[in-house]
Amino acid sequence: MSHHATPPGTGRKLTLVVLGLAALIAAMLCAFVLPSLHSGPHHVPIGVTGPRQAAEAIQENVDGPAWDVRVYKTSDAVKTAVKNKDIAGGLAVTGDGVDVYTATAGGPSATSALTALGNGVAEQNKTRASVHDLVPFTDDDPRGAGLTAALMPMIFGGIFPALILSGVFPGHRGLRIRLTGALLFSVVAGTAVAAVLQFGTHSIDGSYGLTALGVILGMAAMSTTLLGLQAFLGMGGFALGGALMMLLGNPLSGLTTGPHWLPDGWATIGQLLPPGASGSLLRTNAFFDGTGASLPALVLTAWVLIGVTFALLADRQGRRTTAPESKATTGSETADISHPEFVTS
Repeated sequence: MSHHATPPGTGRKLTLVVLGLAALIAAMLCAFVLPSLHSGPHHVPIGVTGPRQAAEAIQENVDGPAWDVRVYKTSDAVKTAVKNKDIAGGLAVTGDGVDVYTATAGGPSATSALTALGNGVAEQNKTRASVHDLVPFTDDDPRGAGLTAALMPMIFGGIFPALILSGVFPGHRGLRIRLTGALLFSVVAGTAVAAVLQFGTHSIDGSYGLTALGVILGMAAMSTTLLGLQAFLGMGGFALGGALMMLLGNPLSGLTTGPHWLPDGWATIGQLLPPGASGSLLRTNAFFDGTGASLPALVLTAWVLIGVTFALLADRQGRRTTAPESKATTGSETADISHPEFVTS
């Protein structure tokens, strides 16, 4: 019999691994390509105001798959709704023209499309449009490059601690140390990322403390989820969590364009994953004074609880596994001590 014979079940295991990797690549392709192919305004909420006939005409002609048009009584009501994140922007028809109210920091792509829509309405009314950016990016970073670039460090801030801490503090005994280390890292790295964005590149504005708390929560959600999955399912769990964050969560986060630029289903999935929720929480804390932060904060808290739950389940499994081993070791040592060869005269 050959010593190099293939172990039983190898072919089946190899087939499952290959099919799993193929499914992962297919999912990654869909996550990156499909939202891009169908990108554009999808039920973007906007407000309109002005003379009743003009406002209703805009609502009748514009409301549809791209825009969710809501009529307001005054232009002040539209501006307040924009600042409160109830709508992405608005149009106000006046005797002097069409005022276009935007919030570039809330979604640059929606701002561009709304501006084009306002110009079209003004042209139909044979007047001109004036754009008023109510929530712009900072003067030092008018295109929001820093905000967009922040997502990748936040994702890696969740992946690296789980990977490195598992190597330094392996096994069941190191599980609680890994979890504590991940949370401590989230605090340190989160405050540092917020500081760089606000004081280093001047890419964001608002309350530094509030922004830092949001970044910390986002990193904690990703790192604890990865640690929990790895502890409970092994490296397969870590791979699953990494794919969830990087390959699915990143392209569906909507941080570059705003979530309304993705198809409805994809946008919903993206906002329920840690990268999307982290990006939305960072945006709303940095530019909207925390208005609308409840939902992304709740999503991230849920992911933290999921990660901790998996870690606790793994800890319980580890205790059950090590308990019989400890008893067996103790019994063996007792037997050895009582053996005649250890008895001295």
